[in-house]
Amino acid sequence: MKKLLLLLLFIAPFMLSAQDTVLSETDQESEDFIIGTVLNSSTDEPLEGVNIINLNSVRGTTTNAEGTFRLRAQVNDTLFFSFLGFKSLQVRVTNDWKRFGDVKVKMTESGIALEEVVVKDVELTGYLEIDAKNVPVYKNVRYSISGLSSAYEAGDSQPGAIDKVLSAIFNPADFLNKVFSNKSSQMRKLRKMKEDDNIRNLLITKFDRETLTALLQVPKEDIEAILSRCDYSESFVKTANDLQILDALSSCYEEYRVLNRDR
Repeated sequence: MKKLLLLLLFIAPFMLSAQDTVLSETDQESEDFIIGTVLNSSTDEPLEGVNIINLNSVRGTTTNAEGTFRLRAQVNDTLFFSFLGFKSLQVRVTNDWKRFGDVKVKMTESGIALEEVVVKDVELTGYLEIDAKNVPVYKNVRYSISGLSSAYEAGDSQPGAIDKVLSAIFNPADFLNKVFSNKSSQMRKLRKMKEDDNIRNLLITKFDRETLTALLQVPKEDIEAILSRCDYSESFVKTANDLQILDALSSCYEEYRVLNRDR
């Protein structure tokens, strides 16, 4: 009996130590996440389906039916909130948020103005020679080649993407070289953005480039200029969704890195 009691007294400190280690690991894991609730600022009603992206870690999530979300974040990380019909906003994670838990984030509704669209019918006469001239021909069709990871656009109005990237490398004053060299840390986020399903699902529904500019810290005008320098047509740049723009930027940047490495 005395031997059993001595054995228990010997083991007890190790059991308590192991339990403390498990609890500390659980606490540490919970500290890596923040919890918040997104509300309509005018009604205080919860907003479901709001997209939240951590601009620092490039991780995303969405709010549930109660407007709440849980996302991995550290103090001083910036969260980007976007929701259709509401003004997007950026919120910085503070020590108080991490300490006290659930924080209410209120979003303001924004008016959506639609531009007038004029649809012009193509009148066919039935004569092939005449109708062939009246039907518009678009030369900016993108196509892919089996075995190659990149896609290209038809047309000879501009030099190819390889020529443009090469000219950027050997001409330091070139816009493409200037942007990529100055924004290398932001451009490295492209791969993380493509790997996060929440971000991909968000970008496929957006066409305003707002989320991309927030993530990459690159103005919308520079994004359009980059794609133009990489031989993407004006039509593609104007009509593609944000996920297609992301893939195009990633492809252009990867080509730039490969060619710049071999310089």
